Amino acid sequence: MNILILGGTGAMGIHLVQLLSKKGINTVVTSRKKRQSDATVKYRQGDSQDINFLKTILNENKWDAIVDFMVYPTHTFKDRVGFLLDATSQYVFLSSARVYADSEKPIVEKSSRLLDDSHDEEYLSTDEYALSKARQEDLLRNSGKKNWTIIRPYITYSENRLQLGVLEKEEWLYRALHGRSIVFSKDIDKHITTLTYGFDVAKGIVELIGNSRAIGEVFHITTQESKTWHEILDIYLKVLEKHLGYTPKVFLQDLDSFLEFKPAKFQILYDRFYNRRFDNKKIKKYINTDDFMEIETGLISCLQKFLKNPNFRYINWKSEALKDRQTKEITKLNEFEGFKQMLYYILYRYII
Repeated sequence: MNILILGGTGAMGIHLVQLLSKKGINTVVTSRKKRQSDATVKYRQGDSQDINFLKTILNENKWDAIVDFMVYPTHTFKDRVGFLLDATSQYVFLSSARVYADSEKPIVEKSSRLLDDSHDEEYLSTDEYALSKARQEDLLRNSGKKNWTIIRPYITYSENRLQLGVLEKEEWLYRALHGRSIVFSKDIDKHITTLTYGFDVAKGIVELIGNSRAIGEVFHITTQESKTWHEILDIYLKVLEKHLGYTPKVFLQDLDSFLEFKPAKFQILYDRFYNRRFDNKKIKKYINTDDFMEIETGLISCLQKFLKNPNFRYINWKSEALKDRQTKEITKLNEFEGFKQMLYYILYRYII
């Protein structure tokens, strides 16, 4: 069996690659960074958004399955959907459970989507993530082919990805580890969510790859457990208290103030302000979701592992400056890697 994974180095992809490798399945993974290959996993350095690179990879083999973690604008996906489907026996498209509209009942795969239910013309005029994924699902359905499987994960976490509402670890955990307040939304804080360990989502995907019953079907792969974001934050704070010797301060903002440094209005209004609960009976026919990691256990384990060797990606110093302005805190000079970063921070902290 030959499997191609496009962009398989994130919270779900890294675990999927490990699981396939353990099964001895020949797997090719695209990555923009150079990575070490082994007997069953071969990494191909390149950007899968680049059409020429993608066509080269697709034409190298008749792929038994392609698992696509890439995030495309809808117009880009429209140009590619045909030859992606032609290149494989099963095209596994990673959509998102953010496509679902608000629901008082636990969400099932046939629950209404925002694209179909929303009357917000400003929102519908965008290609925001939840809308773009739903539109791309429709492109698959209307392609005239059935060799696709749609996966809708919700918020996934791993040892290197720890989210708080709409904030990535670079936007909240970095501050906590440097002695400054975590700035969060008091409105998101009270809403219910679910977080699923990336390894568990990957286990579900493995069970669907090569499974004829999964062809032409849609699945969300989530834990059935749910918690408020306040409870999620408390879990993080307890781990950080043990690590730091004190509890980091939390500064809760109203929506307008929060949007000043995190301009994610539609993601907040049309997802994080919803109470998200899922009914996973459909995927449970393929994998025992009762074995999925409990949210608290998983978050504690992943945060503890991250703290042993913390590695942050890009820090948005404009955003940090705006947070510090609101909390009346100051970033230390030794945090900046260069003069431009410091100047940018000073500009938004004190002048603009």
